[in-house]
Amino acid sequence: MSLGVPDACVKSAVLSLDDSIDRMSELAWSGRRRIDFTGLDIAIGLMLFAAVWLSVLAFTSLSPPVDNIEQLTWVRSLEWGYYKHPPLPTWLLWLPVKLFGLSAWASYGMGAVMTLGALAIMWRLLVTLRGPAYAGLALLAALCITYYNGRLNYYNHNIVLMLIATASAALCWQAFATRRLRWWIALGVAIGLGLLSKYQIAVTVTSVLAFALHQRAWRDPVHRVGLLCATLVALLMFAPHIEWLRGHNFGPIEYAEDTSIGIGLGAWARFKNSLGWLVDQLLNRGLPAFALLAVAAWQWRTPKRTTPAEPVAQAAPHRDPAKALIYAWGLLPLCFMTLVGVATGAELPAHWGTPFLLFAVPAAMELAPPRFWDRADLAKILCAFLFIQVLVMARDYVTSPHGIAALANNHWRNFSSQEFEQSIADAARDQLRGPVRIVIGEKQMAETLALQLPERPLVLIDGSFDISPWLERDAVERCGAVELGPTTTLQGGTPVGLLLPATSWRVLMPRQGAAPCAL
Repeated sequence: MSLGVPDACVKSAVLSLDDSIDRMSELAWSGRRRIDFTGLDIAIGLMLFAAVWLSVLAFTSLSPPVDNIEQLTWVRSLEWGYYKHPPLPTWLLWLPVKLFGLSAWASYGMGAVMTLGALAIMWRLLVTLRGPAYAGLALLAALCITYYNGRLNYYNHNIVLMLIATASAALCWQAFATRRLRWWIALGVAIGLGLLSKYQIAVTVTSVLAFALHQRAWRDPVHRVGLLCATLVALLMFAPHIEWLRGHNFGPIEYAEDTSIGIGLGAWARFKNSLGWLVDQLLNRGLPAFALLAVAAWQWRTPKRTTPAEPVAQAAPHRDPAKALIYAWGLLPLCFMTLVGVATGAELPAHWGTPFLLFAVPAAMELAPPRFWDRADLAKILCAFLFIQVLVMARDYVTSPHGIAALANNHWRNFSSQEFEQSIADAARDQLRGPVRIVIGEKQMAETLALQLPERPLVLIDGSFDISPWLERDAVERCGAVELGPTTTLQGGTPVGLLLPATSWRVLMPRQGAAPCAL
């Protein structure tokens, strides 16, 4: 039944009501501080984050991560390659070791610098693409990923690759946005450094190509020349390592095939392993990050018209280059590696997600409407962030040697490397009539003992001089050594004890008449 009210009056009343709701919404949100971090805020926050987490990890660990110990072994000789990996991470560690000594803390610092440096670059890039509120929330969420807090002290090839892959995203954006050749050359340098870090940089190359296709780079002569220059620069930087590979029987490639790529899983195992890997990345390692985003989304139930503090150009949704870049680095790497596992039967190690999982956070944020995340309440987000960090720290503590004995896991960090060293050191020095200069044995145990001994001996990995370039072939004859091995095969060995019941050690004395020991 009509009440006889003109349509214009109805429309006017509706518009007035809508304006009233908007004003009420503005007042409701006016007391909330947006996430709008400055560069100084980020620098101070990341330094505090590093100080807290490195202290926690040092307290809850009896041994440094195995990868750190490995790098501290390799850094004794700078080479164009090592038997497992390319050389750049070891080169980067050389200066900190020279400045601060051959210690676990030198590697911890490098791990934190690489990890937080990558996150800072991502934040800066997202400020450009989506504004400071979006970028700040993405950074806080990424810091909740367990790769980047509970493993902040790790220093390995994945950590260095993460910094390079993230820098590549920023450089790729600059190359396309400015159309200047210098940014393409810089991108080529980044890819070249990635090739010298880990061959998995191929995943980042795939991201670059995917973004180039989205931008229709083949139509622009500037971008065609840029892609060519970047490729040539990267290959030129990689050439010395290729020559090294040829002279060392392509050892790192053979190692990759033996440990993952050449596993050759069956059809069902391929699918199960690859899908399990993806689920582990997103719903295990990345779960705390997505929990923080869920908290942020839940509190924004009141619609509000927002004006960004820093205007950012928005393209049409179907051609939005910012979204394309975020997806190229946030979705493509994880999906690409999953498909590689299914297609080739490669066994995907969990840590392969380390260089790429940080961009999964903004990729998830892109599923929301434009400006959805700009209304974040800083106080509530920080409270949720701190709560998640405390929960992760509590988990690390209760499973550590200082926590609840029934919950302590068998992780390497719970192995007492100091007790291991004390069970061998004094007796070995007595037999050698001097310091221990060389340790021989299986990589992990020999490198751990060498790092714990104050004289910092060199390691003859698996008794092979071919993979231990820091030692001359007559070094053992000149200096003697401590040899570790299985109790069943090491003749004349002394059992280590309850800590390693299946392992024994023995001393190899210098050969009489050999040249003096000089290492």
